[in-house]
Amino acid sequence: MIRRAVVLFLAALVPLWAGAGQAQAAGYRYWSFWERDGGQWTYATQGPSLVRPSDGDVQGFRFSVSEDSADAARPRGTAGFAAICATTPAKDGTKRVALVIDFGTAADAPSGETPPAGRTACARVPEDATAAEALASVAKPLRYDANALLCAIAGYPQKGCGEQISGKPSERDDPASEEKRSDPVGTGPSLGLVAGIAAVALLAAAAIRQARRRA
Repeated sequence: MIRRAVVLFLAALVPLWAGAGQAQAAGYRYWSFWERDGGQWTYATQGPSLVRPSDGDVQGFRFSVSEDSADAARPRGTAGFAAICATTPAKDGTKRVALVIDFGTAADAPSGETPPAGRTACARVPEDATAAEALASVAKPLRYDANALLCAIAGYPQKGCGEQISGKPSERDDPASEEKRSDPVGTGPSLGLVAGIAAVALLAAAAIRQARRRA
């Protein structure tokens, strides 16, 4: 009976670990929004329609497949505001926002589509303009879904919007650049997984105690 209880305990762990692997493999294909602080990209805490950048700010957009913000790939390229907006003079009543638009890799692209080459642009917009308005001034057409999620920049991709896919692409074009992805928060077992294992362990222990009493 004791041996049987142990076997049942180990068998119960298998679907828990399998479920954890499946959860980690799930990903979403979407445009992420970034802000540059000095030389570092930071995942924006608000959407581009809510952020109102200041003159001299650098913002980025990256199309990729990721599980969450901690896993998202940063925009590639090192050009700063001075380089991107070098030929765009300041003008009263407006502000200049440097934009880095990274269309991602072939591995991240929807089936049948090829990502355009990445680009930079200097948007000169009214002083109260949002990041979305700055983007629209230099990278039309934009496409949004019914929930105001940014789906396409400069018409890419042609269809789809934040859809879940079976797993993340395994290939990345530049390992050195992708090392600068966001900190891998939450890459260990989830709290739900730990709780599930603990519950199974308690049940197994109870079964073992009962088997010993019967023996």
